Formats: sequence, C-alpha cells, structure tokens
Amino acid sequence: MNFKTNHQLVLASASPRRKELFSKLGIPFEVISSNVEETSVRAEAMDAYVREVALLKARDVAKKEKDKTIIGADTVVTFEGTLLHKPKNAQEAITHLTRLSEKSHLVMTAVVIILPDGAEEVFVEETKVHFKKLNRELIESYVETGDPFDKAGGYGIQTDGVFFVDHIVGDYNNVVGLPLASLFEKLVALNILKL
Repeated sequence: MNFKTNHQLVLASASPRRKELFSKLGIPFEVISSNVEETSVRAEAMDAYVREVALLKARDVAKKEKDKTIIGADTVVTFEGTLLHKPKNAQEAITHLTRLSEKSHLVMTAVVIILPDGAEEVFVEETKVHFKKLNRELIESYVETGDPFDKAGGYGIQTDGVFFVDHIVGDYNNVVGLPLASLFEKLVALNILKL
C-alpha cells in the first residue's frame, strides 16, 4: 500500500526496533531521540507511568522540532504489579526471566502523537505474554548473548527471546515496541496519513 502525508514526521525514539516498524508505513520520517531522565516520572498505575514517560520523551523532542508531527513511545513490562525495567546487569536479567517463567505478564506501550499546533493524542496498548517453563541453563545462555540489557523485562520477542514465549494475547508488534496497526488507525483518523 502507498500512504501519503503532508506532515513532517519525527519518530522520537532511539529504538532500532521502533524505527524498523515505523518504516513499514513507507512514508518519510526522521529519527530524533530525547535526552530526558525517565526515572523522574512517578505514577501510581502502570498505564499512567508508561503514558507519562512517553509524553515526557515526545514533548522534549517537540520543543526542538517546531512545526513537525512528533510520534513518541515507551514500552514497559509489568509482572504481578511491578515494573520490570531494562536489566542493569546479568543477575537482574536472570532474576527477571526466572520470575516470568511459566507465567503471564503484560507489555504496555504508550504512543504519543504531538501535532504541529501542540495538540496531543495518547493511547496505551496492552499485550499479554505467557512464557514457557524456562530452565536455568537456557536463561543463562540467553543472558550471555547480551540481548536482554536494552529491553524492558529483559527479553526481546523478535530475537532469541522468542524461544521463551508460549503464546500472546494482543498485538505482537506492541511487544516489539510499537503497536503499528493501532498507530496507523490513529494517523488516518487524524488525517496525517492518507491512502
């Protein structure tokens, strides 16, 4: 499909996975990442937290990129009411994956669209992921690859983390980091994308 836009689009994310997914729309865009401190965000509920972080990142880029349409996102993994951030070291990655073994967790991605006039659209997509039973050897072998360290929850469903997943309920791309179908729907509704 060939989509058209008369907007100057900026993807406010350093994630190579988001860039790859967004490029599937086949429209021109630039990538400009924010340099905000995500840990400054405080929120009671997980969906409020991920929404605030995504807004923080997108607004930071919008301040620098006037008259452009900014698209920002943030993804979190939540398990039994706690956030599983990107692991800081091998032990934390092993702990994350051990906790997720044979259980379900939620992946939430908040997406923010900031229009040139400053209007903001925000939505949060949720996907439930259920892991197989993981043995220690498999977990350690995966952690040794270094793959978990830049990923919420300590795994990438699009990399070797796929071997952990029993099933998902929801959008696969949301787990990768960008719920592309829902974002596409919003961009069309806002008249940013046209066929």
